[in-house]
Amino acid sequence: MLNSNIETPEIRLKKPICIGIGGVSRSGKTFLADKLNGIIADSIVIHQDTFIPDESAIPGIKGHIDWERPEAIDWDNLKTEIERAIQSGKTVIVEGLFAFNRDDINTFYNKSIFIKLSKKEFIRRKRIDLRWGAEPAWYILHIWKSHKIYGQLPSSISECLLLNGEEDFDLNLVLNFLKK
Repeated sequence: MLNSNIETPEIRLKKPICIGIGGVSRSGKTFLADKLNGIIADSIVIHQDTFIPDESAIPGIKGHIDWERPEAIDWDNLKTEIERAIQSGKTVIVEGLFAFNRDDINTFYNKSIFIKLSKKEFIRRKRIDLRWGAEPAWYILHIWKSHKIYGQLPSSISECLLLNGEEDFDLNLVLNFLKK
């Protein structure tokens, strides 16, 4: 995901910005967001998946809660938190499966990063991800299909850095993109 041998001193951007980081599950979104947070002075990370509504509000699929739909995010509270973070004067890093799903959220982003991952690599990584127990094969495929429906980069976002989640992230490339 990132060459961990690289020592990067803390940097200060010319002005605070809001960065959106999206991509499929297990692509490296959280890893990159947390790494940037440790490098960019006066920054804060907002993890989209911490804004979950009551489970009764989330549709189900085959007896499972369907976390792979936009309804699995409390968008009003997420938007409020992004606004509050921006008003704090810090650089805001928002990461999540649906980072680019809503136009009203996309308007906050000064910079966007999308991490691509092949279906084969996604399935491999998801099979070994046991944080919530082993997921059935049908649900892993459902996650991929939902990503293709809800998690793509919209054409309205013109300036975006595309990263390959199957390779080490080039931190210098990312930082240069953010400094432009």
